[in-house]
Amino acid sequence: MKKNNDTNNRRICMSEMLEKARKYEDEQGKQIKAEDRPAFHVSPYVGWMNDPNGFSYYQGEYHLFYQYYPYDTHWNSMHWGHVVSKDLLHWKYLPAALAPDEDYDKIGCFSGSATELGDGRQLLIYTAVDQEKMEDGTVRDIQTQAVAVGDGKDYKKYEKNPVLTAKDLPEGASKVDFRDPKIWKEKDGYFYCVIGSRPADGSGQILLYRSADGFEWEFVSVLAENKKRYGKMWECPDFFELGGKHVLLTSPQDMLPEGLEFHNGNGTLCIIGEMDPETYTLKEETVQSVDYGIDYYAMQTLLAPDGRRIMIAWMQNWDTIAHRCSDSKWFAQMSLPRELSVKNGRLYQTPIRELDAMRKDRVEYNDIVIDNDVITLDKIEGRTIDMELVIRPKDKENAYKKFALRFAQNQRFHTELCFRPDESVLKIDRKFSGTERALVHQRRCLIHGDANELKLRVILDRFSVEIFINDGEQVMSAVLFTEQEAKGISFSAEGAAKIDVVKYDLV
Repeated sequence: MKKNNDTNNRRICMSEMLEKARKYEDEQGKQIKAEDRPAFHVSPYVGWMNDPNGFSYYQGEYHLFYQYYPYDTHWNSMHWGHVVSKDLLHWKYLPAALAPDEDYDKIGCFSGSATELGDGRQLLIYTAVDQEKMEDGTVRDIQTQAVAVGDGKDYKKYEKNPVLTAKDLPEGASKVDFRDPKIWKEKDGYFYCVIGSRPADGSGQILLYRSADGFEWEFVSVLAENKKRYGKMWECPDFFELGGKHVLLTSPQDMLPEGLEFHNGNGTLCIIGEMDPETYTLKEETVQSVDYGIDYYAMQTLLAPDGRRIMIAWMQNWDTIAHRCSDSKWFAQMSLPRELSVKNGRLYQTPIRELDAMRKDRVEYNDIVIDNDVITLDKIEGRTIDMELVIRPKDKENAYKKFALRFAQNQRFHTELCFRPDESVLKIDRKFSGTERALVHQRRCLIHGDANELKLRVILDRFSVEIFINDGEQVMSAVLFTEQEAKGISFSAEGAAKIDVVKYDLV
């Protein structure tokens, strides 16, 4: 009898954990001024944020949950934060959705996703982390999958959690690395989810599961295998049809570079191919990075009511988390949501079209020649802007050697985008952006197509830059913690370049 009372007391105590988090975030989040946050990128109400979770459309609003620790700006015991939006740009904070308040998730409620059940309730599926003691006395994490059901604001964990455990793994798969379920409903009426896993060879694989009701799941297949090609563990998978192809997104750990296609460390991977309907395996056709910049990880997509496939990600990286404002009460932000398409075997990304409604005060310049010089243009400045740029040689027979765009600039600070047409390489460099830490400050990507005309769309939002290259064929993302007074923009060239510029303030 005492054991049951202890269990009940524990449950009551644990439910207080979510109440405590909600009370804390409500008190502390209000103290952060709007101008101290990004203007239109999601940041945590207070504290720490990492992976996007539960990115979904439910009851007329876009929902975004996120890995969250409200009490500090460093990673700790994972909760789920929650925001909603009508347009994916103006977000309203809702109370924290999940806290690690059960025995099976007491180490944390890790990444997951969301969908709508047939009865109209919203289902959250997430990785629950517990620990077990080994024979030698050491302790290790155990990862299982759990679900919670709610009304878009409050959620109740399923009494039969966890719904997927080690017994549901294929032979040789690790129960330590079994995480990040991404759920969707298929035309056949079943719910499916993909989950990141580590097989016996220590690299990554993606597992596919199926459920009739979202609560009882069965293993279907090993959808895709790393076979030690792209990093090790594959985290945060997403899988969907797009443009007549099947697309797998994932974030590999411990990657090695392959030319300029992948970078060291925690990276991004997109595999495009065909799904074999007999074996439920992905036949690979093309492979690429998702983002070629510094800060981008853990992508998640949703299917919008109008049919668009929209992606968001953590605009940060585990290798760059020392890049921060030390006195800020929040840390990290999400990327701008992006519309996806597949063209010529590549994933294209463009800013969501809703951003166009925020454009104000258009300024345009055409055929501006820069000849071994540095120039500024009247009214081309700012830290919340949307700027389109076309760069070409003044004389096609005599190409310029280098073009550079500097932004978030004053006499002391700047971030630079530099293009060398002879190499067809675009580089971002933020080492003069005000950082006090020696970490990753440069990335380069190889530009496809004609180097004689480079098209860029540069979106700045106070603490970040996202650069869409050649209509979204590639993207480079980076966070910036340069003082907000640094809002200058300049253009320079070695040789003679000609540019067109269109700039909008984003209001």
